[in-house]
Amino acid sequence: MNTTHTVFNVHTAPGYAGTSLALPNISTQSILSVVTFISQMTTQCLSKMAKTLRLFANNTRYSPPPFANSADMYAALDAIQQGDTPWQSFSAKYTGPIPTDSDPPPWMTAEHQIWCRDILTVIRQILANPEFDGEFNYSAYREYVNDERRYSNVMSGNWAWKQSDIIAEDPSTHGSMFVPLILGSDKTTVSVATGHNEYYPLYLSIGNVFNNVRRAHKNALVVVGFLAIPKSERKHTNSAQFRKFRRQLFHTSLATMFQPMRDAMTVPEVTLCPDGHYRWAIYGFGPYIADYPEQTLATCVVQGWCATCLAHRTDLGDGLDHGRRTREHVNALLAAFDPGTLWEDYGIVADVIPFTNDFPRGDINQVMTPDLLHQIIKGAFYDHLVTWVGEYLVLEYGDTEGKKILDEIDRRIAAVPAFAGLRRFPEGRDFKQWTGDDSKALMKVYLLAIAGLLPRDMIHTFSASMEFCYLVRRSFITEQTLHEISGALDRFRHYRKVFEITGVRAEGFSLPRQHSLDHYVQHIRNFGVPNGLCSSITESKHIKAVKEPWRRSNRFEALGQMLITNQRLDKLAAARVDFASHGLLQGTVLSDALQHIELHQQNVKSLDLVWDV
Repeated sequence: MNTTHTVFNVHTAPGYAGTSLALPNISTQSILSVVTFISQMTTQCLSKMAKTLRLFANNTRYSPPPFANSADMYAALDAIQQGDTPWQSFSAKYTGPIPTDSDPPPWMTAEHQIWCRDILTVIRQILANPEFDGEFNYSAYREYVNDERRYSNVMSGNWAWKQSDIIAEDPSTHGSMFVPLILGSDKTTVSVATGHNEYYPLYLSIGNVFNNVRRAHKNALVVVGFLAIPKSERKHTNSAQFRKFRRQLFHTSLATMFQPMRDAMTVPEVTLCPDGHYRWAIYGFGPYIADYPEQTLATCVVQGWCATCLAHRTDLGDGLDHGRRTREHVNALLAAFDPGTLWEDYGIVADVIPFTNDFPRGDINQVMTPDLLHQIIKGAFYDHLVTWVGEYLVLEYGDTEGKKILDEIDRRIAAVPAFAGLRRFPEGRDFKQWTGDDSKALMKVYLLAIAGLLPRDMIHTFSASMEFCYLVRRSFITEQTLHEISGALDRFRHYRKVFEITGVRAEGFSLPRQHSLDHYVQHIRNFGVPNGLCSSITESKHIKAVKEPWRRSNRFEALGQMLITNQRLDKLAAARVDFASHGLLQGTVLSDALQHIELHQQNVKSLDLVWDV
């Protein structure tokens, strides 16, 4: 196999670094009064924005409108200094051997462009956000309720505690605040009908903010990069060279983007915190939010193997403890075996080095976190169990009779009456676009729908899996809860054998997503509850960071317009926080107007009293 190389040239992209325009000559009160108006307008098309501004102008009797037109408003947004983190780009190009006997694939000759922000600046802005005051952990902690350990936020886990101990043992970093960097990457499609447009955003958060803050975004989850997606003709898509280049492109891109963080992982820096105080801070790579394919890419593990433990791909269903993957163990294997042996016997991709290996405080194998959405809700429940039910009914009763029973299950699901917290499925579950929210809603009614139609052990399998799911989705988990989670998992493993006995899973249960359930107890002890590190957080962020900016672009070289939109929205959000912290956004536009009317009336009364005297 020829070696694939990547070469990166870093440059700042013209036109996307913001502008230094002066604010228009309008009153401060007017600016503050229309902040909410601006936040709504920045996600609308120009024609709607212009129409709204004209209506605003026509109904403003006593003072001019705050903005003359959309260009005037954009100039005001670009002039905001708070939250200003310009976008930069660097390019990567394949520099390995190129075939001379035929036309080379397009990916070999193309320059692949990666966009990113200055990571250290983004982190400082998150840390300095006063909106997080009271919802921020400045140190790792262990929480006990009635002498029982309780896990919640990232900093409540054993991993943050251990990292803090390492920092405290070093005299040069002793006393520093540990700031874990939480990353998340996931491709998303914005339009299938007009060309299958895909984007590859990279998100960043920090482990110090509470889980509820990260789930609600609140500027605690920021898009910091758009990775390149190399394209190839179908005949080259599965070639070893192309797959290797994609992996190298991913890891080299992340290593380049986070290079400014390298020194800050060993030398403390003074940074402003949400409570207004300054502290020494040390940074390190923390939990990585990703679905299974993204986990294998980030950890350089072969698809079909576990990205967390050393279990062989054929032993993922045995429920045994096979030990954890670590950087030291992987490096020892790389030194001892050839790439073919590593691939076949250990599930290691030997020709790519994980990006965390370039940094002093990070081990990608140790920070892979559970993913409720793809591992349990869409994975073990819907893609596995619900699908297996259909396969069992066809195997047991034949195609015609089996489908009749499936129709009966759909009728039962459709017959569920309207009730608060329950979603109705008027057509049952047989529709094409199936989301994680659909799966969560189906879990609430599916057990009753299959009662009496399936063998008892299958019912128990669903019951145990649902109990496991609802327990791990809690916002607070105690040691007693962990014991209950382990019990539910043991029952699930026991009862799922019915699918093997009936021939639905004759090959066994060596399934990576079901196997991941074995690691949930350890993950919770290490990183706190899973609902603060689920890929549903990054997928919901796609809407504001990728899909809405793409919809408001003109579709021609849309990424550049999307970058500007994200930069303006981040500036506006930072300005809102700054205004609020100075007491400038108290009340509403109406309350402000009423207050001015009341003051005017008081002044008039005072003048009347003076004249009476």
